Amino acid sequence: MPHYKKLIGKLCYLSPRDPDDFKKLAEWLNDVETSMNMSIRIAPNEIEQKGVVEGWLKAGDHGFAIVDLATDKHIGDCGLHQIDWVNRTAAFGIIIGEKEYWGKGYGTEATRLIMDYGFNILNLESVRLQVKEFNKRGVRAYEKAGFKTIGIQRKETFFGRKALDVVNMDILAEEFESPYVRGVMDKVLNGAV
Repeated sequence: MPHYKKLIGKLCYLSPRDPDDFKKLAEWLNDVETSMNMSIRIAPNEIEQKGVVEGWLKAGDHGFAIVDLATDKHIGDCGLHQIDWVNRTAAFGIIIGEKEYWGKGYGTEATRLIMDYGFNILNLESVRLQVKEFNKRGVRAYEKAGFKTIGIQRKETFFGRKALDVVNMDILAEEFESPYVRGVMDKVLNGAV
């Protein structure tokens, strides 16, 4: 499955999704330790999961494979969903499926890259997300990327027979500093490209 360098960071790049990416996504979603942090629940059936990915591709969601820059290994997925073009808002979701990449800055960088895309290419005004409160690694990554907590939904979700709080976070275009797109634009405007 080919991946292309659409948005490039120091650790990873974002590539348009390939329809074959569902195989990796199915692997990650069927790992309880990985999927317990996610909001979506998908049956442990690769055919249904393929349908979900194909639905994302057709629904107009803007999703990307997260690929390690040094090795070209597909390590995760992220996307802007539920885009409201009138109010210029979207929801954000991410998964770093390859556990050896957890806690090393890949999630933060991928989040910043897709926010760059959302704010500076799609011209969104705000992006929101939900994260389970126990997912401290995720909360830290989002905060490093510029998200702010806007509220807590108490006992909003259940996992392992335990009621869990959900943290609601958002980021506004005016609060975000471009790590990639603005640099490319500056080169174009200065005649360097």
